[in-house]
Amino acid sequence: MAKLTKKAKTFASIDRVKLHGIDEAIALAKANATSKFDETIEVALALGVDPRHADQMVRGVVTLPSGTGKNVRVGVFARGAKAEEALAAGADVVGAEDLLEIVQGGKVDFDRCIATPDMMGLVGRLGKILGPKGMMPNPKLGTVTMNVGDAVKAAKGGQVEYRVEKAGIIHSGIGKASFTAADLRKNFDALLDAVTKAKPSGAKGKYLQKVALSSTMGPGIKVDVSEVTA
Repeated sequence: MAKLTKKAKTFASIDRVKLHGIDEAIALAKANATSKFDETIEVALALGVDPRHADQMVRGVVTLPSGTGKNVRVGVFARGAKAEEALAAGADVVGAEDLLEIVQGGKVDFDRCIATPDMMGLVGRLGKILGPKGMMPNPKLGTVTMNVGDAVKAAKGGQVEYRVEKAGIIHSGIGKASFTAADLRKNFDALLDAVTKAKPSGAKGKYLQKVALSSTMGPGIKVDVSEVTA
């Protein structure tokens, strides 16, 4: 019989049926993050919604109190004083027509995109590039704004976007495996609270149906939903 690899043993050690308390799940996810790089601790929230219907879409932003552990690169479409404000706040890439040409050329050198309202006519031309990446600026998410400095600082300081996928699931990182369990719990609670408050008017029946945690390369760990909902 062939020997199990270290990763296979890790996966085999997790009870895929058992429902764990959230603190136990966080501890297991951290313990199973055994790669040479600092793995992200990820959460999957299965919701009782059908995002094909506009009144069942769940999308928003939340600031993770313990940060993300990632160096988020921010691109800003702005001119003049607003471009200078964005740079002063720490934006990585700032421009107008010049940045449009760079992105159209296939180089998207940022993770979050912010724009002043007057730039949206320009940015709209990038819908086919930024849209599929989930990076199209949106007023509801605070990424179309005249307060570009604050928006850049928020993006750099732990703010993340969440959006339900076609299957009704939200995937989001809540920090790194190197984070303390307490910091990961704070981030998990913040995300769950935001998603709960974003419950759409068209949602019927049980809203939060399943919760699972994992590290980037680790096995999924099921969480007892009743333990994390009121």
